[in-house]
Amino acid sequence: MGRGFADTDAEVERVAGRTVVEIFAAEGEAGFRARERTAITDVCARVEPLVVACGGGAVVDATNRAVLRSAGTVVWLRAPVAALVARVGSGAGRPLLADEPAVVLTRLAEEREPAYTATAHAVVDTDDLGVDEVVERVLAAYAAPGSVS
Repeated sequence: MGRGFADTDAEVERVAGRTVVEIFAAEGEAGFRARERTAITDVCARVEPLVVACGGGAVVDATNRAVLRSAGTVVWLRAPVAALVARVGSGAGRPLLADEPAVVLTRLAEEREPAYTATAHAVVDTDDLGVDEVVERVLAAYAAPGSVS
């Protein structure tokens, strides 16, 4: 796409000078989410076009949803819980998944689905797809927002 890339979790870590795990330990989820909100606002305000990756809980916040939707095309990379569990393994390095990742991911998927649906201009189902196939579908979704593939 000829665009730069920004990961909001990485931006939070860069600004804080600490890892997400350290932020959760020191400030709790509320502290992290406040930092995440600032990172999303800052990244979306940049002049240069970017591809932005957000953490799974970012769109639960109404401000984040509004900022992301107004900044560009939001594509939800949707996967079933079983695929997410396989991807995160033990949940190490992910504070919300420290205990029983499958149980937590199931609960989070149910809780967050309305926020994902409200935020996404397009949805790409990623289960059983390789990286190249996901990229092709994301590019197609970007070209035709409002699609599900």
